[in-house]
Amino acid sequence: MKLLFNKIIFLALLVIALPAAAQDSSPDALIRNTVDEVITILNQDDGIRAGNQDKVLNLIREKILPHFNFTRMTQLAMGKNWSLAGPEQKKSLVREFRTLLVRTYSNSLTSYRDEIIKVSPTNVNPQDTRATVKTQVIQGSGKQPVPIDYSMEKSSNGWKVYDVTVAGVSLVTNYRGTFNSQIRNGGVDGLITALVEKNTSMQSK
Repeated sequence: MKLLFNKIIFLALLVIALPAAAQDSSPDALIRNTVDEVITILNQDDGIRAGNQDKVLNLIREKILPHFNFTRMTQLAMGKNWSLAGPEQKKSLVREFRTLLVRTYSNSLTSYRDEIIKVSPTNVNPQDTRATVKTQVIQGSGKQPVPIDYSMEKSSNGWKVYDVTVAGVSLVTNYRGTFNSQIRNGGVDGLITALVEKNTSMQSK
C-alpha cells in the first residue's frame, strides 16, 4: 500500500511539471496541457526508465520543484508548531522537507508505465487566488481510478501547488503526525536532525 501511495503521489507531482510560458493560464489548463508532454518524456527517455538517478533528479529540479510552494507545504505539515521555529530553523525545515519529498518519490518515477491522467475542468474567476483541480489516475487492468486533488494558490509567479490529496489523504497532513511526534520528543531542532538523517540515509541508498 505504501509503495502504491508513493507511486501515485509522484505521478501527481509529475503532472505539475508546468511549462513556464503557461504560468498565466488557468490552473486546470496548466495541468492538462503538460500531461502529454510529461508522459512522452517518461515513455521515450530510456535513462529515466532504467533508473538513471541523475536524469530523474534533473527532471524533478527543472520541471517540478519551481511549481510547488514548499514553504507553504512545510508550514501546513508543521501545523501549530510552525510558530515555534525561528527564521533559520524554518529555512532548514523547508529545505529538508523538499529534499525528503524529492528523494522519497524519485524512485517511483522510473516505475511509470501506462497510467492515464484525466483532468476535470475547474471554474476559476479572474479574481480567485485559490483553486482545487481534480484529476484521476486510470491504472488499467480493472483497477479503480485514483482521485487526486491539487490545492493551488495564485502568486506573483503564477499558480503554485501547496498540497496534494490522494484518495482523500492529504500529503501534508500525512506528514503532520510524524512531525508533531518528533517535535514533542526533541523540539524543532530534533525534527530538523531527524529529517537530515533520513535524507542522508536515503541518499546513501
